[in-house]
Amino acid sequence: MARQVVRASKFRHVFGQAVKADQCYDDIRISQMTWDSNFCSVNPKFVAMIVDASGGGAFMVLPLSKTGRIDMSQPTVCGHTGPVLDIEWCPHNDNIIASGSEDCTVMIWEIPDGGLVKPLTEPVVTLEGHSKRVGILSWHPTAHNVLMSAACDNVVILWNVACGEAVVRIDSLHNDLIYSACWNRDGSQILTSCKDKKLRILDPRKGTVIAEKDKPHEGSRPVRAVFVSDGKILTTGFSRMSERQVALWDPKNFGEPLTLQELDTSSGVLLPFFDPDTSIVYLCGKGDSSIRYFEVTDEPPYVHYLSMYSSKESQKGMGYMPKRGLEVNKCEIARFYKLHERKCEPIVMTVPRKSDLFQEDLYPDTIGPEPSVEASDWFAGKDGKPILMSLKDGFVTTRTKEFKVHKSLLSTTAATSGHPQGDSMEIQSVQEEVKKLKAAVEELTKRVENLENKN
Repeated sequence: MARQVVRASKFRHVFGQAVKADQCYDDIRISQMTWDSNFCSVNPKFVAMIVDASGGGAFMVLPLSKTGRIDMSQPTVCGHTGPVLDIEWCPHNDNIIASGSEDCTVMIWEIPDGGLVKPLTEPVVTLEGHSKRVGILSWHPTAHNVLMSAACDNVVILWNVACGEAVVRIDSLHNDLIYSACWNRDGSQILTSCKDKKLRILDPRKGTVIAEKDKPHEGSRPVRAVFVSDGKILTTGFSRMSERQVALWDPKNFGEPLTLQELDTSSGVLLPFFDPDTSIVYLCGKGDSSIRYFEVTDEPPYVHYLSMYSSKESQKGMGYMPKRGLEVNKCEIARFYKLHERKCEPIVMTVPRKSDLFQEDLYPDTIGPEPSVEASDWFAGKDGKPILMSLKDGFVTTRTKEFKVHKSLLSTTAATSGHPQGDSMEIQSVQEEVKKLKAAVEELTKRVENLENKN
C-alpha cells in the first residue's frame, strides 16, 4: 500500500492574484499613522480607507465600481477632530460604518447609495465614553445595532448604537493596553489580547472572565487572537527571540497549545482573518509583502500551511470582503483589499476548478446580512444564532435592515435612516436614460419616413 505523502485538501491549490491596474483605486493618500489596525474595511457595496487629513481625521468611502485614478477633490468622511484609527462596516446594513479616533469618540455614519458627493461631517450618532484614543471597533455578528469599542484607557464598552448608550462597561479586567478584541461566531463571548501578556475570554453582558491564558507567546511584542472553528482560538505573536509565531489553543485546556509554529523573523504584527466556511486562516503582516494562508483542521498538527501570496510592495493595511460579496462563478473564496502608500489593490484568492457550475463544497451556506436578535433583547440575555444564506444564485441584495435612531434617547445625533440622496440620484439617471431612448426612437422614425418618401 502506497504511503500518502501529501495531505489531501481541496484548498491545497488556492492561489492569490492581484487584479489588473485599471481595477485598483489609485492616488489615495493612505494614513501614515503607526497604529496596528486594518486601516481598510469593505462590504459588497463600498470600500473604506483611512486617509491622511490635515486638522483632524478622515476616511474615504468609494463604491466598489469606482476604480482607477481617484480625484484629489474626492469627498471624505471628516467629522473627527483627531486621526481615525479604526473603521468597520455594519454587517447588517451596508450603508452604515463606525469609526474610532484619537479624539476619544466613536462615530456612526450613513453613506448614501451612490457614494459621497460632498464631504460628510455630521455623524448619525456620536458615542462618547472613552477617556483615551479609541483603536478597536467590532460590530456584533448577530445582534442588531450592538457595537464593541476598546480604547487606550484599557476599557471595553458595548454600545446600543440606536440609543447612543454605553450599556456594558468592562473597565477593571485589563491592566494594560488592549491589542485585539473580537466576538465568537454567535456573539456570546468576547476574546481579548492585552499588553499584560494575557489572553481573556469574556462574558460580554456580565463583564466577567470565563477563561484566561498567561503568556500565549513569550515575546513582548503585540499578540493578536481570533476565534476559529469549534470554539478554538488562533493567536499570532512573537517568541523570546522575536520570531513570529502562530498557535492554536483549546480553551477547555489552556495549559499547552495544540500547535505552535515559528514562521520568520519579520517585525510586523500578523493580522489574522479567519473564514469559518472553509476553515482557512489568512495571516497578513503589516509591512510584509505577502499573505500566508493555513487550513485549520481537527488532525495534528491542526494548522496546515497551504501557500503564500507574494508581491513586491509592502502592505500598510488590509481589508477583507465578506463572503456574500465574492464572485462565486469564478470560484473566488476570499478577496483582500491591500493598501499601498498611494493606492488600494484588490487581491483575489481562487480555487482552480474546470467546471463553471456552482461548487457546493466551496460555498456552504454563509452568514447573511440579517440580524437574528435586537439589541435590547441581546443585552437582556437572549443569544441569536447567525442567519445563513445560500450563495448558489450569487448574492442578491435583500432589503437592508433599517438603521433607526431614537432621537429622544440620544445626547448627540444628526440624522435618521433612509437614503434619499442615493434614491434621487438613481431616479435622475433613469430619467436621463429614458430621454436618450426617446430621442433615438424619434431619429429612427425620421430616417424611415425619409427612406419611404424617396421610394
